[in-house]
Amino acid sequence: MKFYKITGFIACALLAISCFLPWAYYPDLHTSFTGFYSEQGMYGKPGKVFIFFAVCCLALILINKIWAKRTCIFFAAFNTGYLIKTYVLFTSCYSTICPQKQYGLYLLILACVLLMIVSVFPDLKLKNEHVQKDIQ
Repeated sequence: MKFYKITGFIACALLAISCFLPWAYYPDLHTSFTGFYSEQGMYGKPGKVFIFFAVCCLALILINKIWAKRTCIFFAAFNTGYLIKTYVLFTSCYSTICPQKQYGLYLLILACVLLMIVSVFPDLKLKNEHVQKDIQ
């Protein structure tokens, strides 16, 4: 990937920005929930977790070591799993009332998927010293 670090930075920035945007509108409460706000904190603050994973992934993307790339895959996969849990939590219907999904949630999905793609295809040059020794 030619623009690996730039794409990773953009994905992490979009993920952090999406936590401050509205994720779901609850018509019975007449309010929108974000990554940091839910009625009486019932859904917690998943924005903190997403921003933590974004910062960790960004730091690992900038390190040019194989262990950093593998650890980045782990954090991105954990982030994607947490995205699925959060999506189900924020968009589930209750008492015949279904919340309306808003643009912040779609941006969050886009950023998490982009971060996962970036982490799976790192731009890392490996030395062939070990391969040449095994052949001889």
